[in-house]
Amino acid sequence: MALEKITFGEAIVDANAKFSKKHLILGNGFSIACRPNIFHYGSIFAEADFSGYPNLPHVFEALETQDFEVAINSLETSAALHPIYETETSDAAEQMLADASALKDILIDTIAKNHPEGPFDISEQEFQHCRTFLANFLSPGSDGHVFTLNYDLLLYWALMHKDDEDTFDPKHLVTNDGFGNDEDDADTDYVVWRGESGGRTARVHFLHGALHLFDAGYQLHKYTWIRNGDRLLEQARSAMDQGLFPLFVAEGESLKKRERINHNAYLYQGLKLLGSNVDIKTHCYFIHGHSLAKNDDHILCRLGRGRFKKMYLGVFGDLNTETNQNILKRAREIQAMRSDLHPLELAIYDSESAHVWG
Repeated sequence: MALEKITFGEAIVDANAKFSKKHLILGNGFSIACRPNIFHYGSIFAEADFSGYPNLPHVFEALETQDFEVAINSLETSAALHPIYETETSDAAEQMLADASALKDILIDTIAKNHPEGPFDISEQEFQHCRTFLANFLSPGSDGHVFTLNYDLLLYWALMHKDDEDTFDPKHLVTNDGFGNDEDDADTDYVVWRGESGGRTARVHFLHGALHLFDAGYQLHKYTWIRNGDRLLEQARSAMDQGLFPLFVAEGESLKKRERINHNAYLYQGLKLLGSNVDIKTHCYFIHGHSLAKNDDHILCRLGRGRFKKMYLGVFGDLNTETNQNILKRAREIQAMRSDLHPLELAIYDSESAHVWG
C-alpha cells in the first residue's frame, strides 16, 4: 500500500491520541534546516583538509580509525617512544609531534567551518520555532525523550535559550541531561555528568557525543557559555591545550560507532535508555532529519527489534525522488525486523511542515 504524507501537526495529534509518550530522534537534517550552507552529512574526517600534511591520512589508515583523538594520542605516544628505539639521528619524533599539533588545529578549523560561532548567530524567531517544535516532546507534561545523533550545539543552544516574553509565548522545556555541579568544586566553569544515577532521569541525550562535552578521563565535563562566556572555539582550544578532547563518535561505520559507544559510560547509558524505551508498547518514536542510512544501524536496528507500535518518519520533499524512495525502503526494512507479535506501523510526515526553524 502506497504511503501518503501527513503534516507534522497531524502526526502529533495522532500520537497524542494513541500513545502515552512521544520520543524524538534527531538527525543532521535538523541542523541543515537551520543553516543549509554550513551543515553537511559528511563526517569531520571527510571534511578535514589534510593537504598541508601528507602523512596524516596514512596515520588514520594505519590505525584503522577516523577518530582524531586516537590519531593525536598515537602520534604523541609514538614520538615519546621513538628515541628509545631509534639509535641514529632522526627528526621523526619531532615530525610526529608537529603532525599531532597540526591535527588539533585541523579539528578546530573543520569544526569552525561547519558551525555558527555562537547562539547570537541564531535569530529570536528561529529559536522560538525550534523551542515550539521541541515542546511536543520536552514540555513538563509530555515526559518524552530527545535523542540526537548530531554533535553540533544547535539543540543545546535552543534548550538553553531564554524566551523573549514580550514578543513570543514562552515555552517551558524540561532540559535535564544528566549533568550537574561537581560535588568537589561547585565553582568550576563546567558541569559534570552525574553517572548512571543522573542519566536515568535525563531527558536529552547526545548519542554520538557533542562539541560541548569533553572527556577528562575521570569525569565527563560539559562546558557552558553561561558559566564562562567563552565561545565554542575558545572552549575547544583551551580544553585541547589541557589534553582534553570533544566527545563525539567520529567513526563512519555503524560497527565502529557501536564499539566507541560501548567503551564510554555516557554514550552507553544514552543508547541503553533509548533501548529500554523502544520496548514499551505505549510509546512512539518520531524520527526527524535522518536518512535511515546504514551507518547508524546500531540505532536503527534497535528500533526494528523493539516493541513500540508506531514510528513517525519525517521526509523532506517529493516522496518519489530516488533519495526518498531509498529512505522509505530502509523504513520498510526496519518494519520487517519485527516479529508478528509486535508489528511496527509507519507514518510519513512532511518534515517541512514542522517549521523547526521557521
